[in-house]
Amino acid sequence: MSHPLLTAPIGRSLFRLAAPTTAVMVAQTFVAMAETFIFGRLGTEALAGFALVFPFMMMMTMMAAGGMGGGVAAAMARAVGGGRTEDARALVLHALVLGLGLALLFTLLAWTAAPALYRSLGGTGAVLGHALTYSHVLFTGALAIWANFFLSALLRGGGDAATPGRYMLFSSLAQVPLSYVLALGIGDWPGLGMAGPALSSLATSAVSALLQARALWRGKLGFVPAVRGVALRGRLFWDILRVGLIASFSAFTANLTAILVTGLVGGFGVAALAGYGIGVRLEFMLVPLAFGIGSGLTTLVGVAAGAHDWKRAVHAAWIGSLTAAAALGACGWILAFVPEGWARLFTDDPQVVAATVAYITRVAPFYCLFGLGMTLSFASQGAGRMTPPFVAGVARLLVATVGGWFAVEIMGWGLAGVFIAIAAGMIVFGGLIAGPLFVVPWGPRRARVAAATGAGDAAALDDRNLEPQPR
Repeated sequence: MSHPLLTAPIGRSLFRLAAPTTAVMVAQTFVAMAETFIFGRLGTEALAGFALVFPFMMMMTMMAAGGMGGGVAAAMARAVGGGRTEDARALVLHALVLGLGLALLFTLLAWTAAPALYRSLGGTGAVLGHALTYSHVLFTGALAIWANFFLSALLRGGGDAATPGRYMLFSSLAQVPLSYVLALGIGDWPGLGMAGPALSSLATSAVSALLQARALWRGKLGFVPAVRGVALRGRLFWDILRVGLIASFSAFTANLTAILVTGLVGGFGVAALAGYGIGVRLEFMLVPLAFGIGSGLTTLVGVAAGAHDWKRAVHAAWIGSLTAAAALGACGWILAFVPEGWARLFTDDPQVVAATVAYITRVAPFYCLFGLGMTLSFASQGAGRMTPPFVAGVARLLVATVGGWFAVEIMGWGLAGVFIAIAAGMIVFGGLIAGPLFVVPWGPRRARVAAATGAGDAAALDDRNLEPQPR
């Protein structure tokens, strides 16, 4: 019996999958803003301490939610789409074991390598003390965060985005008041300071994970996960890792690009850095929409790929990615026509306004290609075709950073040259992911399967398994 996502209208299915995740992403954006306010109430040194931990924390979050989490969702989607119920049942255990291992890795790094990292970023004295307090508490309980995101990925991959969306949205809303009380206290109780927001994040993640686990074990996806008597199999781990590793590397290159570009902009002074920060804030506000649509594409494309319906997989990928490109592009072009109005929402400093306008007018018109590339990279996770996103991420890193340096030092274009390089990076990113799919749409890997079986008709065979899969 085929999966419902193989026959339901693509647009309606994509909306049902994307809307809950988008709502969660928007809520978590506001949570991040609220927690920054809470750290500010603890003092400038606390705010600076959190800034030291933030890149390490974001790296783990991006891996758990979009990198390795994307690999988990894609593996589950392909299993249910191909009617491989036993694999789907066993994937739950394999995903949780992998999540446990990754959580322990980040805990180990937090207690060994992270202190040296914080010092290298300029952390000393009280600032370093605040950073270590927050870091040690958060990463010691990293298992709750990984379990929360992996269980969400399993449910989304099976076609249920509403359940994890509902629980994660409620936990996000509860996190802010809990962080406030735990950090700043209530009544005569002074609170826990930096440890408060970290404990709040762990507590809400743990509750959300438990609720999602209960839904999963009650058969929310049409089966009960198998735990006892299941032998761990390398094939199922690899089904997750072959997508998750490259997706995680892509997240790393995206973070590295942002860090290096910030360094280039910082060379032009505080006003330029502030203006760039205001301009790029718009980009960060649009990311939840692209992430939400992209996560829906991972499931839709994965289910179709598992059922060998490559035409539907490609069709879904283009519908979702062009929708994201249109939405982000419209926002970008609107702001490109009124950049000064956006800048003056945050500052009246004429130098900062000028830097913001320079960024928006050169970069915002190409948000459409950023949205196109980002959503197609998620669709590629579902299809298990990660080479184009990998190449595109590396190319964007090189164009934006090396190109920015070249524009400034060789061409003498100044700050505008850095922004032109950022725009060029977006063009390359979107083009290198969309171009190959447009020229050669996804299909079965005929050469590999035919060589393995000695058969010429590989169209009906799965990319990994050599026998036709029951539907």
